[in-house]
Amino acid sequence: MTGFSDAIAAAFSLLISLDPDLAEIVTLSLSVSLVAVFIAIVVAMPLGAALAIFNFPGRRLARVGLSSLMGLPPVVVGLIVYLLLSRSGPLGVLGLLFTPTAMIIAQVILVVPIIAALTSQVVEELWAEYEEQLRSLGATPLQALPTLLWDGRYSLVTAMLAGFGRAIAEVGAVMIVGGNIDHATRVMTTAIALEVSKGDLALALGLGIVLILISIGVNALGHLLKQPGQNRRPVNGGVR
Repeated sequence: MTGFSDAIAAAFSLLISLDPDLAEIVTLSLSVSLVAVFIAIVVAMPLGAALAIFNFPGRRLARVGLSSLMGLPPVVVGLIVYLLLSRSGPLGVLGLLFTPTAMIIAQVILVVPIIAALTSQVVEELWAEYEEQLRSLGATPLQALPTLLWDGRYSLVTAMLAGFGRAIAEVGAVMIVGGNIDHATRVMTTAIALEVSKGDLALALGLGIVLILISIGVNALGHLLKQPGQNRRPVNGGVR
């Protein structure tokens, strides 16, 4: 019990003193995950919206496939990205393996299905609710899309936060493609796994506390953003 108390005390000491190693790991974790989520948003939101309001051959299959991809095993994604970026792989010439860029690629693959599926659900519900009104204003589905996205902005931000939560907590894929290299690709989740195996519980607990605080913050923000979005106003003449 004493050893656990000492580890907790040491962990808080690292946090209060802004330990350089801990700060470096947290900063890298946040930068990698934020960049990955930004790229995923750019790809996933148009994809999800298109699946929600446009009819095309194979649409149902595409939606089923997208929902299935939400449960992609991270280690499998890491393995696929590793094979693509390894020296013998098709993208090996780029030299991206064991770099933050490789970790970003893996996280993008994991996050895109989540944001796309949630975006598709939000836009589909809004389109079902407002389709008649928007068509009466002469709006095509493409023209109505900006209005739908704006009206569902709170739910869409929640989808972004869900993607960020998946990215920041990822360990398997980033361990494989990043290599957990000190001062280069070591992020919070991989550092926690390493420090526990080494017996350095202070740093592991410090990083764990930061990760928990980030998770709580993301979930709290998502909950707060749901409140304004629950009472949506009818779509008005914002469509041209």
